[in-house]
Amino acid sequence: MSAPHRTIVKTADAPQAIGPYSQAVKTDALVFVSGQLALDPATGMLVDSDIRTETRQAMNNLRNILIAAGSSLENVVKVTLFIKNMDDFAMINEVYGEFFPADPPARACVEVARLPKDAHFEVEAIALLNR
Repeated sequence: MSAPHRTIVKTADAPQAIGPYSQAVKTDALVFVSGQLALDPATGMLVDSDIRTETRQAMNNLRNILIAAGSSLENVVKVTLFIKNMDDFAMINEVYGEFFPADPPARACVEVARLPKDAHFEVEAIALLNR
């Protein structure tokens, strides 16, 4: 039996890590995507005109990392959302639903006091690799 492999995932189609972590790490079967903010991959600046725009950008970043890892949104098995204000939950859910229109993954949603860059939304995910 061979030892499991651990590979770092990097893509220019999503923001670069802003600390000592990787965009994602994949193993032989899974990819673990680090928390994604609504950062513009080209500028590294937060896109924060409103919560829907912020959520959509973070979800696009998540999707792009999954693709770079050899996965997809359809292969996501678990998502964790971190939101600054639970009053935004309905609007976040509306945008989130656009990315998972059928058979959505398991999910947790946690209200937090503060996020990096003073963002209002962050998403992390675990997904199966394409086979």
